Amino acid sequence: MRTGGDAGHVPRLDFLATPTGRQRGDTTVPEQSVPPSSSRPTPKSVAAWVLVGLVGAIGWGVLALSRDEEISAAWLLAAALGSYAIAYRFYARFIADRVLKVDATRATPAERLDNGVDFHPTDRRVLFGHHFAAVAGAGPLVGPVLAAQMGYLPGTIWIVAGVIFAGAVQDMVTLFFSTRRDGRSLGQMAQDEIGPVGGAAALVAVFAIMIILLAVLALVIVNALAHSPWGVFSIGMTIPIAVFMGFYLRVLRPGRVTEVSVIGVALLLLAIVAGGWVAESSFAGTFTLEKETLVIWMVVYGFLASVLPVWMLLAPRDYLSTFMKVGTIALLAIGVVVAMPTLKMPSVTDFAARGDGPVFAGSMFPFVFITIACGALSGFHALVSSGTTPKMIQKETQVRMIGYGAMLTESFVAVMAIIAACIIEPGLFFAVNSPGGVIGTTVESASQAVTNFGFAITPEALAQAAKDVEEATLLSRTGGAPTFALGMSEIFSSVVGGAGMKAFWYHFAIMFEALFILTTLDAGTRVGRFMLQDTLGNVHKSFKDVSWKPGVWFASAIVVGAWGYFLWVGIKDPLGGINQLFPLFGIANQLLAAVALAVCTTLLVKSGRLKWAWVTGVPLVWDATVTLTASYQKVFSEDVKVGFFAQRDKYQAGIDTDKVLAPAKNMDDMHTIVTNATVDGVLCALFAALIVVVLADAARTCVKAVRDPGSATLSETPWTESKIVAPAGLIATAEERAELTAAGLDSGGGQVKEPVA
Repeated sequence: MRTGGDAGHVPRLDFLATPTGRQRGDTTVPEQSVPPSSSRPTPKSVAAWVLVGLVGAIGWGVLALSRDEEISAAWLLAAALGSYAIAYRFYARFIADRVLKVDATRATPAERLDNGVDFHPTDRRVLFGHHFAAVAGAGPLVGPVLAAQMGYLPGTIWIVAGVIFAGAVQDMVTLFFSTRRDGRSLGQMAQDEIGPVGGAAALVAVFAIMIILLAVLALVIVNALAHSPWGVFSIGMTIPIAVFMGFYLRVLRPGRVTEVSVIGVALLLLAIVAGGWVAESSFAGTFTLEKETLVIWMVVYGFLASVLPVWMLLAPRDYLSTFMKVGTIALLAIGVVVAMPTLKMPSVTDFAARGDGPVFAGSMFPFVFITIACGALSGFHALVSSGTTPKMIQKETQVRMIGYGAMLTESFVAVMAIIAACIIEPGLFFAVNSPGGVIGTTVESASQAVTNFGFAITPEALAQAAKDVEEATLLSRTGGAPTFALGMSEIFSSVVGGAGMKAFWYHFAIMFEALFILTTLDAGTRVGRFMLQDTLGNVHKSFKDVSWKPGVWFASAIVVGAWGYFLWVGIKDPLGGINQLFPLFGIANQLLAAVALAVCTTLLVKSGRLKWAWVTGVPLVWDATVTLTASYQKVFSEDVKVGFFAQRDKYQAGIDTDKVLAPAKNMDDMHTIVTNATVDGVLCALFAALIVVVLADAARTCVKAVRDPGSATLSETPWTESKIVAPAGLIATAEERAELTAAGLDSGGGQVKEPVA
């Protein structure tokens, strides 16, 4: 949200004067981006970073060297946090300063095009909250839980290494290049920079994948909130609280971020507590909603979040949600340190080698990387980084904190998710996450099936686990969310309340997960609207203005109508709608990351940064290899648990012999499964083919730019001097505080006003 403090009439500062530089047309372009810090490393800072490095190294050493013995989850925590700190301090700074050369003197689209609707300079703390809430959806909570089938070590290595070298890099670099292009969407950047063929393929693939991702996220929310008055009330109350916060910062107390944060968090905590009261009161029936009703309300909310000014609902609600998200995960980490639970899951299970796990089929390579997805690398993030965030960022120098930093935070959520999955008994883990067709419907059959997997658990233990959290059963509660809630309740109850509080913490975790995902849905809908408007702008120029009201309303209706349709059919038919496309979620998301990394690599090459193209090029090669391998296996594998067409042939053979096969209950279900498998196989092949076209066209463009640098044209917006002063990180440095003081601005920064003539 735009902040300006009470600066009065302050003259422009010397450091905002137009710098000396080379000329590009009528625009002066600075030679130097961010001046290097004048402060040299002190012995104290060197010692601190050495200590951080040692903590991370020791954590990794313990994880790597342990064999069959159980070790404390705190070592996993130490390995992740130490790695994140080193990566953010050194690698992210290297990319921002040396590779991208972020420019503090360059005006961002939020400053140049500020219209109070989509383009709006937003306090970095609020924008960090919005960006994190928008990108952190179901993936980091459930993907690592499912990947725990392979053991805790493979997933942990990819979560940490993947985010440092791939996921956070993608998010930051995409945000930077979109900011340089007036906040253009990923598909449109591909169209502008790669070429008409690759660009057209990217536009089609990106939008289609986007609708699938949004519908899947919406389905998870509906399943979590159905018949949950506590969840519906608490999450519903975040909407009026967010609107109040938006008007507070915009009208009542501009720039008072700390004030509104305290008020908002207090109201949020009250809403959570009140949700428990409502659930036990006579009003419970009012907030106990059926799935169909939830779909209608979610479609209405998604439309409003897309069309209303960003400062009014979307940004403050995401910022508010971030307090609960990050706060809960931080408390969970503290709980791990205090309770010191042990990792009961083996470091690597036999399923990693055999590829016949009951949770998901397929070998460790490539499917553990596809399953974890958002916790390490997510194409969806690139849509937000080229959607809402570049239209709200105050300064280019903030891309490191918002792009790289928010992704590290999400990765930490994934680390906590894999800890939660691996501290519960493996037998319970597999009983919860295996489908009913594998373990049966009774605790006796489940106990026997899980024992056959190599992880013994008694029927009494399974029954007691459900009783502890006040659930009728925990068998086949697939999807990952219930397992995360179990692990979370185990940790929190060990610190606060004991076994008697397990049920409370379990249901709190379920509501927490729903809140986590809903913020991705609303921001994703707005991003989808931007994407559709950019695409339609190639046909009708009025759509290029993403704040043009007819375009806003039309594109928003199309986006919510599309994911709303798939969601509605999915909740009415367990084999229809989004349930039909759900198997494409992981691969589609990773294919989207390949598009983003291809665009980023192309732009690095075209903008004269060939020697740094490996920064995005290496993760691109890895992601393309993993995802195209997975796509190939899903299309051509003869294993019916893996291949779509193999599954189709199996059920078609059943139809031909008039035999009903599980999970089908009748012949109509058999025909539906055949149709679904065929559609999934065709779409998987189509998406992979489109991505190959994008990669090939991007390679052609890069080779051409290297051979003939003069032929490379960029759609980058010309340099314009910035009149905003704002810190680059969450906490202002001494130099930044001095600049803010000289400008008469508070810690949020803002625009320096021109002197009166």
